[in-house]
Amino acid sequence: MKKQDFTTIQLKKDLVSKLKKLKMYPRETYEETIERMIENETKNATIDQYDKFLHETQKQKMKELWDNEEDEAWNEV
Repeated sequence: MKKQDFTTIQLKKDLVSKLKKLKMYPRETYEETIERMIENETKNATIDQYDKFLHETQKQKMKELWDNEEDEAWNEV
């Protein structure tokens, strides 16, 4: 890689300690650790979007199932 392909960033020592704990193996670089974290976050965001989609699509049906006179009668018992 060329020298211009890299940059220097400053991190607090406590953050570096946290990154060390997140390494999958001792020789994993911080770059690899951060890339893995970003990939995991991207996957989680996709899963969250899918969960929100399911929730929204099911909301109306659940309202139909639970908002009825029979269920309301249980509240009065």
